[in-house]
Amino acid sequence: MQDNVIVIIGPTASGKTEISINLALKEDAEIVSADSRQIYKYMDIGTAKPTQEELHTVTHHCINIKDPDEFFNAGMYGKLSRKIVKEILERKKLPVVVGGSGLYVRALTDGIFEGAYRNAAIRKKLKSQLNEKGHHELFTRLAEVDPKTAEKIHPHDSKRIIRALEVYELSGEPISSLQIRSTKKADFTPHFFGLHWPRNILYKRIEQRVDAMMDAGFVAEVEHLLGMGYSPELNSLDSLGYREIIAYLKGKYDYSTMVEEIKKNTRRFAKKQLTWFRKNSRIKWIDMYKCVDPQEVIDTILDYSSFKKIKK
Repeated sequence: MQDNVIVIIGPTASGKTEISINLALKEDAEIVSADSRQIYKYMDIGTAKPTQEELHTVTHHCINIKDPDEFFNAGMYGKLSRKIVKEILERKKLPVVVGGSGLYVRALTDGIFEGAYRNAAIRKKLKSQLNEKGHHELFTRLAEVDPKTAEKIHPHDSKRIIRALEVYELSGEPISSLQIRSTKKADFTPHFFGLHWPRNILYKRIEQRVDAMMDAGFVAEVEHLLGMGYSPELNSLDSLGYREIIAYLKGKYDYSTMVEEIKKNTRRFAKKQLTWFRKNSRIKWIDMYKCVDPQEVIDTILDYSSFKKIKK
């Protein structure tokens, strides 16, 4: 049985959905989303989910599987998506993994530490210390007990600092040591393809996408979520676009400022995505601006030697 999997990655607005759907139609494949926000129901416009027609045309997985207030993380995604990929391969079909969440892609292909070390009281204590004493003290403490982790995260990344300290207090070991022991690569062969655009063109595509989202009713989508009783403090709603619209609804921004904030923060997010992906030397980058239409991109993917091996 073949154990090859296509992984299509790229920054937001790079055209992943269109390419993956056309590829899936051509190869009778099934798509596995690797997007950390498309897993949530009711969050359609702001996460740029495939349309209902697209979801019905091609089998998609890991989309609309959780309510916005349900807990879900990369470790859970890794376990679920590996199970799904295995089932697709058992059906003699090609899995096509698509997404811009680098951590989710890594959880699927290379594995990450999920950890059972969780304690609400310790997290509450650490958050209180963060509020009272600031990032510097907690980051300094982390650097003392787990210098390897401290080297990898920003001194103001409170979420990851608190998580690392929580694990250390509960286990007595640095999270970096536990991660090394716990990670396990998947038992399939991933073939990575990245969609590349010159920065100026990508930024223009981002601005066009944000405008299209606003025209499609993004504000109304957020109002509907809040009207359903979902708290703006939820991790799911503390997301790009959603947080800016919530701030607008609270009166922090006027409409035009809110839109510009979304565009600005999306550009920053795309830059972070590219920084993450460039660490993966396995990615074969496709120059999208040189391709006339999606079919040319698909043909480029199919023509790669690695994919020829899949076809044999």
